[in-house]
Amino acid sequence: MTPEKPTIAIIGGGISGATLAIALIRRGINVTIYEQAHAFGEIGAGVAFSPNSVRAMQACSPDIYNAFEKVCTTNQWPSKKNIWFEFSDSMDQNQAVGQEKHLFTLYNDTGANAVHRAHFLDELVKLIPDGVTQFKKHLDAIEQHSADSKVKMKFHDGTTAEADAVIGCDGIKARTRAWMLGDDHPGAPPVYTYKYAYRGLIPMERAVEALGEDSAKNSKMHLGRDGHVLTFPVDHGSTMNVVAFRTTDKDWEHPKLTVPSQKEHVYEDFKDFGPTVKKIIDMLEPNLDCWAIFDTGAHPMPAYNKGLVCCLGDAAHATSPHHGAGAGICIEDAAVMADLLADPQVHASGSKGLAAAFQAFSDTRKERTQWLVQSSRREGDLYEWRANGVGDNFDKIHQECKQRCETIWDGQVDDMIREAKGSLHSILSS
Repeated sequence: MTPEKPTIAIIGGGISGATLAIALIRRGINVTIYEQAHAFGEIGAGVAFSPNSVRAMQACSPDIYNAFEKVCTTNQWPSKKNIWFEFSDSMDQNQAVGQEKHLFTLYNDTGANAVHRAHFLDELVKLIPDGVTQFKKHLDAIEQHSADSKVKMKFHDGTTAEADAVIGCDGIKARTRAWMLGDDHPGAPPVYTYKYAYRGLIPMERAVEALGEDSAKNSKMHLGRDGHVLTFPVDHGSTMNVVAFRTTDKDWEHPKLTVPSQKEHVYEDFKDFGPTVKKIIDMLEPNLDCWAIFDTGAHPMPAYNKGLVCCLGDAAHATSPHHGAGAGICIEDAAVMADLLADPQVHASGSKGLAAAFQAFSDTRKERTQWLVQSSRREGDLYEWRANGVGDNFDKIHQECKQRCETIWDGQVDDMIREAKGSLHSILSS
C-alpha cells in the first residue's frame, strides 16, 4: 500500500497561496485554502517578475507560467525587451519633459515583466478546482497538541478545521507568524520603513501625449533626493503604471497600511523634482491612495517553521518593493515547498516527514529571503541618494544596484529545490 498523501491547509488566497495550492494539487496533494475575504482578490497595481521567478513558475506548474504569459506586459519597444529599468536624474529643473539625463540601464533575460496583481490572480484562480477554497475564514488561533496529531485552526466565525499541516500564506500582517512568534514578539507585526508611495494608473494614450512614446511605453526609474518615481506599462500596454516613493522621518500613525490621499500632497512631496516628474503627477487622479511601506526587516523570523505549521512568502519575509522581487521570491518559496511535500519520504514518514519538510524549507530559504528584505531597503536608499558610502555617486549606485539585482535574477530554482531536498533527507535520516 502506498502511504496516503497529507492534507495541507493554506491560510490566505493571494498570489503566494494560490500558486502554492496549484503546485501542490498538480502533485496530487490534498489542499484546502482558507481565505478571510468573501472572494479571491488582490489589492495593488503592477507587480514585476524577473527571470528567477519565471523559472520558479515553470517549476511549480507550466499552467502557472501560462497564466502569467496571458497577462504580462513587457516594454513596448522590441528594442528594449530585455531592459529592466532605465535610470535617470530627475532633479534638474532645466531638463525638458521626457528628456531627463540618462544615468544607466539594467538588463535581464525577461526585461520589465509586469502584471496587474488582480489580473494575474484572476488567471491563477481558474486553475484552482471548485471546493478547494473556503471564504470568510479569518484565522484566530492554531492548536498543535503533539508532534503527531492534526493541527486545529480556529476561525473568527466560530468554526474550526483540522489538517495534517498548516502553511501560512496570509501576507504581511500574517496571523500565522503572530501565532508562531507570540503576539507580544516584536516580529509579530510588520514595521514601518519610513517610506511611503503614491500609486496611480494613467491611460497610455494620455501618457504618450504628455511624455513622449519612449518615456511612456518603456520602464523608467526617475531618481532623486529622498524620493523616486517609477513608471512601466501594464495591461498589455494600454496603461502606464506609476509609483512615487518618498522617505519621511515621521511615524505612520494610521491603523491601515493604505490611506486615501490627494494629488496636492504628491506635488508637495516632489516639489524639488524636475519637469518630467511634475508632468507625471499632473496626469494622476485628484484623489489617490498612499501606501505605507512596511516589512519584516527589523525583527526577522528566527525560523519559518514550528512543528507542523510553516510560514511562506510575505508571511515569512515581507519585503519592501524596491527590488521588484517580493512576489517572485514567494513563487520560489512555493516551488521549493511543493517539491518538498511531494517527496515520497515525507509521505512515508507521516507527521515526522511533514515537520522535516518544513524544517528543510526554513533552513534553506532563510538566507536568501532575509537577504532580500535587507537588500531591498538598501536599494530604496540607493535610488534616493541616501545610501551610506554612496550618496549621489551615480557610478557607485549603478554598480551596487546591478550586483544586488543580479543576485536575485541569477537564482536557479532547480538548485534551490536540490538543496532543500538534500536537507530534508539529512533531517529524516538523522
